[in-house]
Amino acid sequence: MINGNYALGAGLKPASDALAIEKAQGNPYANILAVKKGHESDPRVKKLAELLHSDAVKKYIADNFQGAVIPAF
Repeated sequence: MINGNYALGAGLKPASDALAIEKAQGNPYANILAVKKGHESDPRVKKLAELLHSDAVKKYIADNFQGAVIPAF
């Protein structure tokens, strides 16, 4: 097993070189946006969450990380 960032650094392409890849949906190791209690409704937090879950970010991840990073949204 190897993290995607190390695979990329070694010149590997997880999408084609891996024997198996974890699923993004329901993955307990997915990165999440966490905020301090009471700040959930802050407009800046809402905007950041909206941008992080956008199609543009999904495309950026796909274009730049060649399967080593998989959007979990």
